[in-house]
Amino acid sequence: MRAFLPHRRAVLASAAALAATLLTAPLAAQAKDAGITVYNAQHEDLTQAWADAFTKETGIKVTLRNGSDTELGNQLVQEGANSPADVFLTENSPAMVLVDNAKLFAPLPADTLAQVPANYRPAHGRWTGIAARSTVFAYDKTKLTEDKLPKSLLDLANPAWKGRWAASPSGADFQAIVSALLSLKGEAATADWLKAMKANAKFYKGNSTAMKAVNAGQVEGAVIYHYYWFGDQAKTGENSKNVALHYFRNQDPGAFVSVSGGGVLASSKHQAEAQAFVKWITGKGGQEILKTGTSYEYAVGEGDQSNPKLVPLADLQAPKVEPADLNSRKVTELMMAAGLL
Repeated sequence: MRAFLPHRRAVLASAAALAATLLTAPLAAQAKDAGITVYNAQHEDLTQAWADAFTKETGIKVTLRNGSDTELGNQLVQEGANSPADVFLTENSPAMVLVDNAKLFAPLPADTLAQVPANYRPAHGRWTGIAARSTVFAYDKTKLTEDKLPKSLLDLANPAWKGRWAASPSGADFQAIVSALLSLKGEAATADWLKAMKANAKFYKGNSTAMKAVNAGQVEGAVIYHYYWFGDQAKTGENSKNVALHYFRNQDPGAFVSVSGGGVLASSKHQAEAQAFVKWITGKGGQEILKTGTSYEYAVGEGDQSNPKLVPLADLQAPKVEPADLNSRKVTELMMAAGLL
């Protein structure tokens, strides 16, 4: 009997190893089957297209929980390490900064960061740009000629523009523009501009509604993002037939290019899958969907081309704004003080 003890021990050890493999293999499969949960504040159609293509290529399921930048950013901060989210995607940078300031993001790998030029992502590498949109002045081309357009976003504070322009101050889009103004011109200048805006502008809920107001002749212009016009033109054009776009350029605050962000939550229980998703959407597959899809946002991947209908990013002459410096809390305080929120 003693002569067979080592053999028996080997058999028992082998059996134990096999049992462990049989137990862990289903768990690994279950982890992949569970997929990832994305808190999505980006365009739902765009992110769904990303998710579907990513799942088709990798087999990793993606569940989307859709909401706004502000709503989901605050929710993540409240949930903290207990959040079920694996990835957070936004339309604008301030919500990413809010979550990052709460130390909730995991670092992104160098090969993921390398896919996006440095000016479209924060230097710290905890999140990255995934798309971009340009600030524009959408104007009524039946009433305004190019020589009568504002030369700068700051010109809209002039009393001569009283009652003639519109915006959607409650939206994350406009608040990102104000955040860029704050970063570029400082608190005093921003507060003065917002005070003048309160006196001069008409307010609408949503950029689409503001553009429709321009088209209907209710106002002569509106500060919005470019893709609302392109999206409407690609459909019937009925809400933009009288509208043209003015690009401020010259590093003006009105030429601000807002970076949409993507990051992986440090609390994610599916780190590998979450990191793979962010890498995929900033890579060739994800950026090609921006080029060929219907969101009309800019592709920001290294060497990737945007929809050919758009004014090239390089021609926008956007001011240099560090995405990590955009401050949603301070903007909210300033806009409330001005009576805009």
